[in-house]
Amino acid sequence: MRVVIADDAVILRDGLAQLLELRGHTVVAAVRDAEALERAVAEHVPDIAVIDIRMPPTHTDEGLRAALRLRRDHPGVGILLFSQYVETRYVKDLVAGSAAGVGYLLKERVADLDDFVDALRRVAGGGTALDPEVLPHLLGAPRGALDALTPREREVLALMAEGRTNDAIARRLVVSGRAVEKHIANIFTKLGLPPSGDDHRRVLAVLRYLEGT
Repeated sequence: MRVVIADDAVILRDGLAQLLELRGHTVVAAVRDAEALERAVAEHVPDIAVIDIRMPPTHTDEGLRAALRLRRDHPGVGILLFSQYVETRYVKDLVAGSAAGVGYLLKERVADLDDFVDALRRVAGGGTALDPEVLPHLLGAPRGALDALTPREREVLALMAEGRTNDAIARRLVVSGRAVEKHIANIFTKLGLPPSGDDHRRVLAVLRYLEGT
């Protein structure tokens, strides 16, 4: 993959660039602010841009607003928001029309670099990668709704957030397809979502619901 990284934390930015290079990917630019990010994407047109939400000069939502502009101007570039914070402002606009090629991961919850690189590949290929801790915030779920999920439902939600099919979830957890369907039904009920007819891209079904609210 050809990657652009935007993060004002130099150790994280340069460290991530080196780790991706060691795994055979090309980091075409590693920048510290939204303005430099937009220039780099326009110049290199990478497969994916990894973007921190809070960057100079105000450290509020510069990265997220830049992601919206990149989504508009370079729709073929995958967008992976990589932040310490759950920031839902503008995210609805980011996934408007389609959630394909969009990801949102929390830095503190990425424990395995291979999983992170796998998420990059999915987003660059037009898939999704959403941290399950982010979903209730995006959906406006009642406070504590995620706490109502069982440990197994949390596992299923994490795999849903990766865009996994029911069969893929069943294989990963070594359970039956019927058990997966039951867990997913419980998750949607606890998060206050109506039934969905899409059995293959549950995260996309959730995001389509979000777009329609």
